[in-house]
Amino acid sequence: LNEYPRFKLSHNERLEFLGDAILEQVVTEYLFKSYSKKSEGELTSWRAALVNAKMLTKTAQDLGFNDFLLLSQGESREKGKARQYILANTFEAFIGALYLDQGIEVCKDFIEKNLIKKLSKIIKEHLFRDAKSQFQEESQEKVGITPVYKVLKERGPDHNKHFIIGVFLGKDLVAKGDGSSKQEAEEEAAKQALKTKEW
Repeated sequence: LNEYPRFKLSHNERLEFLGDAILEQVVTEYLFKSYSKKSEGELTSWRAALVNAKMLTKTAQDLGFNDFLLLSQGESREKGKARQYILANTFEAFIGALYLDQGIEVCKDFIEKNLIKKLSKIIKEHLFRDAKSQFQEESQEKVGITPVYKVLKERGPDHNKHFIIGVFLGKDLVAKGDGSSKQEAEEEAAKQALKTKEW
């Protein structure tokens, strides 16, 4: 938009905000109703595995969203993590737009057919065992402390942000992680912390 000030379409940030909330609600409700005997902890892990940036990016790619992105010259050159970040946000914005245009029932149907269908693979292959959850469990069990994540450094434009995040046990910095989103950097920090502690 900065390169083409006369361009009439607005950015997607408000739709991303709405879509993120709808995704959380639909996935939470589905898990709650479908797995009545599972604990809150298990359901939380499954939900996190379904709505994380990596899974949203994969779903957006499967749906061909790459072909419909309107990107700046800088964004169009981006590959890897930066493009993944754009695709994940685009998926959230699409859900927000779908809700406004078609309503919650159509959203539920779309999310179940395109995202929640991946749950069986997540459970079968234990893809929900993310490093953050594992490090928290180990920390609480071994030292009785819940890890805290803090942003140590942030740089780059909105479409290509880069974060360095530290994971702390009490006042002690255990490890650092970097990524193109806070979630990604926290996950990397947790992986490094597990290695540092040899847990």
